[in-house]
Amino acid sequence: MSLQKGANTAVPAAAVRVELGWRGGPGAPDADASALLLAADGRVRNDDDFVFYNQPGHPSGAVRHEGKQPGATVRDVLAVDLARVEPAVERVVIAASADGGTFARFADLYVRVVDAADGTEIARFDSTGATTETAYVLGELYRRQGAWKFRAVGQGYDSGLAGLATDFGISVDDAPPPVQEQPPPAPEPQQYAPPPAPESAPPPPAPDQHQYAPPPPYEPPPVQHQYAPPPPPAPVQHQYAPPPPYEPPPVQHQYTPPPAPAQQQYAPPPAAAQPGAAGGKISLTKSAPSVSLTKHGATSGNMRVNLNWTARSGAARGLLGKRRRGVDLDLDLCCLWELTDGRRGIVHAVGDMGALDRPPYVQLDKDDRTGTVETGENLVINLDHTAKFKRILVFAEIYDGADDFRGLDATATLYPVGSPPIEMRMDDCADASRDAVLALIENVGGELVVRREGRFVLPPPGRPRWGKMAVDEAYGWNLEWVASRGKD
Repeated sequence: MSLQKGANTAVPAAAVRVELGWRGGPGAPDADASALLLAADGRVRNDDDFVFYNQPGHPSGAVRHEGKQPGATVRDVLAVDLARVEPAVERVVIAASADGGTFARFADLYVRVVDAADGTEIARFDSTGATTETAYVLGELYRRQGAWKFRAVGQGYDSGLAGLATDFGISVDDAPPPVQEQPPPAPEPQQYAPPPAPESAPPPPAPDQHQYAPPPPYEPPPVQHQYAPPPPPAPVQHQYAPPPPYEPPPVQHQYTPPPAPAQQQYAPPPAAAQPGAAGGKISLTKSAPSVSLTKHGATSGNMRVNLNWTARSGAARGLLGKRRRGVDLDLDLCCLWELTDGRRGIVHAVGDMGALDRPPYVQLDKDDRTGTVETGENLVINLDHTAKFKRILVFAEIYDGADDFRGLDATATLYPVGSPPIEMRMDDCADASRDAVLALIENVGGELVVRREGRFVLPPPGRPRWGKMAVDEAYGWNLEWVASRGKD
């Protein structure tokens, strides 16, 4: 059903997908969909009620950001399970923020609601007439007499995501200034002859809260008008900091297989690498790079992957020569994962830290910023789900404290249940790599095999923080990458 601005319709489905779309193509702008869960007072209860690409799931499980779908029409999708929306939540506001411009540049912008069960369209609102707005409330799902309805809103904000978030009770620190459109050229100077004033001029109408207010009877205009947003309400308990500007990486990646052949035959390590040869540990080296977890009896339980690191004298320094908040050296343990059903993703300290009882069955326990204790930073892999794993790529990334891996010694140790520990070291970096690929764990014909990679990966030129994307491209995971707001 196509709706006009302000119209509403019933939502009979128990779960829906809300799709924000616009015409894509070369030079087309980008936008991000978000949802705000509002209580009866029209405000969020806390920052958890704001769902967007850097906080993609609500704790209740009622709202989830599913991400962008590129194409001739670009779509950014939110999933809403209305049956799981908490009773204290009265409305789910559907919003969008423009990246690097205004909504006047968007073509065929729309929002639509479809039944999650069969894809039937329930409502659609085509938004038109945008000018200087950098954020929009396109619609809202709301309760009415025990049932759910959808209303087309079409309310714009000149003050961007920060102004929108502030309006609904999220306190924003260090908000970026609103995007200013280039003013038109100044007209030729003219002699102004004011018209005769009427005897009684009616007062101008009260401005809408987020619409430009016309000036009083004519005075020579200034060169440029600065929009002043309304004063922010009292902050909620948590402070929201917006993400840095989005740097769009390539939408699609050409698959580049890793150096090793696609089909691998497991070769047992020589006697020197068997259990007990090095104090009960199995050491994976260039000459003995792989070992079968299955043949060593590691077929169940939680396998811990531990990362420790040290810096040789003179190696540790702040990123680009600057110390950051007193952190001497901060390495992050990460993994790319792929399941046999085709699902794939990443577990890391500045995003999704995973889960053990549901996909991906891999979890990062904490973000250790010292590397000085054996129990520091760990990935845990639930081997009870071995049959569901296709491959897991374990790697380490420098987050702070050093420009690259030259002069750093990193050691990863796998602790499977009922099997000797498996250790691999990396201490031979010779270039400006900020990512070190430690091990590839693969399901080879039902047998889980660990292979030492020992590979350093350079970040993309000019993007020292985007090493994970370079690792993705080197091993053909083909994920979509967006900028994150980093560690707090």
